[in-house]
Order: sequence, then C-alpha cells, then structure tokens
Amino acid sequence: MVEVLLAVLILVCSSVSCGSAGGYTGLPALGGIYYYQYGGAYSGFGGAEGERAQQLDQRFYLLKLPIARAAMVVGGCLLVFPCVLILVSVLQVPWHFPAWLLIECTLYIVIAVSTVPALYYFLHSLLSVYNSSVCKEREQLYQSKGYQGFWCSLHGAEIAAGLLGCMAAMAYLLSAGLAVRDYRTVHEQKQKPLQL
Repeated sequence: MVEVLLAVLILVCSSVSCGSAGGYTGLPALGGIYYYQYGGAYSGFGGAEGERAQQLDQRFYLLKLPIARAAMVVGGCLLVFPCVLILVSVLQVPWHFPAWLLIECTLYIVIAVSTVPALYYFLHSLLSVYNSSVCKEREQLYQSKGYQGFWCSLHGAEIAAGLLGCMAAMAYLLSAGLAVRDYRTVHEQKQKPLQL
C-alpha cells in the first residue's frame, strides 16, 4: 500500500510541471470589469513585451513537457505495478505458487535499482531546462516588471517528486526483503504436515 501512495504522490507532483500550457495572459485578456477593477489597465506587459512573454512561456513549457510526461508515465507504471500485486495476493497466488514471491522479489529489486537512473535523468533534464537561454531570458523579462516566482530553479513539486522517487526505491527494496521472508514462511507452512 505504501508503494501505491508514493506512486500517486509522484504522479501528482510530476504533473505539476505540465499543468499549465504556458503563455502570458494579462488581466486585460479577460475583458469586461476585470480590465479596470483588478488593474488590467496596466498589466506590466504591453505590445511586443507581452508577445515576447507569451513566446518565452510557450517555449519554456515545450522544453519541460517531455520530462513531465516521462515522469508521469513512470509514476503511472509505479502505480499499476503494486495494484497488480495486490490483486495477485487477493487471489492467493503466492500460496498456490510460492515461487511467485521470488519473482515478485526480483521485480521489486529491478524497479528499485532502475529508479535511481530514472531520478538522475529526471533531475538532470530539468536542470538543463532551467539552465537554458529561454529560461534565463524569461526570468529576466518577468523580473524587469516586478513579477516573482519565475526563477530558473527547481520548484517544490519537482523536488518532492525526486524525494518521493527515493522513498519509493527504498520501499521497493524493503518489499523485496518482505517477499523473501514471505516465501520462507509459505515454504515452511507447506512443509508441515496437515493437522486435523
């Protein structure tokens, strides 16, 4: 169950990176009362600067999109795997076929070990996006108008996805150990004579 929770959290945190399609939209674009009521008459960007902000946002979004999608796919796979194992356990496959627990242990180890390079790729790719000229130009453009929160650094959800990935790897290693213990227990139970 811990693996399911971690996978859901990884999926949510990684989806934050591709949550917005990008593109600067000032309050004047909303029209009507928002234009004057909420300061839309002066949004900070006008004309060419507004178009440049939209272009930079869109390019930045497109740079992050493949990384976010890959992270969401990994999170989805990490979510499906423990759900399948829960179903297998409900069907009592490990009791009828104890070797299944050794297969399960192997799969846990493979997933735990493969999570490490996946985390490296995720964080390295994000850092390369944040070090790109698009991000630097975008950051300078927004800072010139006093906007905050457009820094070229990892944000909280991306850091959380990385930490949750580390926790998932540790949880899978722990589950591998538990699968071996369960194999021994089932094997011992099956060796005992049936008592009536």
